[in-house]
Amino acid sequence: MAKHTPLFVVRRAMVSDLPTLHKMSKMVHFINLPPDQEILADKIRNSRKSFLRAARNAKTVHKPKGPSVTGGMSEKTAMADIFMFVLEEINTEGCIGTSQLVSQMGGPGHPNVCFKLETREKYATDLKFGARHTVARVHLDESGPTELGGLVLQPSFRGHKMKLGRFIALVRFHFIGLHRKMFRQTILAELMAPITSSGESLVWDTLGRRFIPLSYEEADRFCQYSREFMMELLPAGDIHLSLLPPAARAQIGEVGPETLPARRMLEGLGFKYEGYVDPFDGGPYVTAKTDDIDLVKNTFHATLGTAIGHEQTDQVGIVSVLNGDGDFRAIQTAFSIDRSDRLRVTSEAMAALHTEPGVDVGCTPMRVPVESGRAKKLVAKKAPVKKKTAKKTGGRKRLGRSR
Repeated sequence: MAKHTPLFVVRRAMVSDLPTLHKMSKMVHFINLPPDQEILADKIRNSRKSFLRAARNAKTVHKPKGPSVTGGMSEKTAMADIFMFVLEEINTEGCIGTSQLVSQMGGPGHPNVCFKLETREKYATDLKFGARHTVARVHLDESGPTELGGLVLQPSFRGHKMKLGRFIALVRFHFIGLHRKMFRQTILAELMAPITSSGESLVWDTLGRRFIPLSYEEADRFCQYSREFMMELLPAGDIHLSLLPPAARAQIGEVGPETLPARRMLEGLGFKYEGYVDPFDGGPYVTAKTDDIDLVKNTFHATLGTAIGHEQTDQVGIVSVLNGDGDFRAIQTAFSIDRSDRLRVTSEAMAALHTEPGVDVGCTPMRVPVESGRAKKLVAKKAPVKKKTAKKTGGRKRLGRSR
């Protein structure tokens, strides 16, 4: 097999990442990655607690938990675990990308607010003529899905042969597969609609702002603390989209060019758009059943064996470690499963993971580019897991913005 030395690692966000994350937040217009250092610091702290909870839960039976204290964060995330991942080049400790995972968005009494697009047909008998109209209605979702969000990669690393954007995106499904009981039956991704370079939305200016007298940025940031104003100010009945300018109407349910690759990736994983859109910019909501996603289903726990050479590996995928202190590290690497069902990687991979033989690791076999950059990609088969191992670890039971 071609040499595959890990060059990049995904780990949990730390307070030292705050300055870089703040700079990255100014590159995008994500509600869950706002250009506010206080809110970002709050998210990092809560993410730290969530990773620690995941580490403890891995050794105990998962139990429902009550609300956690989240400081300035929206009350709908107070019931959730928030995991903030960052991507770094090994041995640099510099953050070059980030993504987030929220275990549950909202729930009973704390609905997510969106628009549901529906069709209305009108017919005039005397004219013998009819028309079909698309309308938007406020929809309150109390199902509390898991949400993907906050995906950003620094521009200089986009198009990298290691497909780093895909890595920082897919690591979330890897984590869900390892800690399935911490996440919901449905996963939601709120995709970003076309936004101007100055952070303005044509849909908001011609629709939402008619009912909520705030700028797009003001309204978006206010959602960090409350969303009651949306339910109180948005109309309860049909909003006929034919009244909007054609340019604004054409953006509803669509994404901007920078978000298009993410949409295609998610659709390739089984996510579907079913007519639900963001009430601010009209961006589409796509969802998938958690247990139907192959990346989640194929993720497993294993015991790490002794190091092997590159020539002894026969699969590639994401391998991770979560230690008892809640420190998470994941790499794209080559690996093999030996006759004792131990997962074996190179000594370089062990060093990147800061781990040693005998430790419990997580693995998601998948297609990933090898270091040599050759076009060939290896398709890994799911490794066998002993029944007693599955019982001990819980087996393989179980991605935007946040509003």
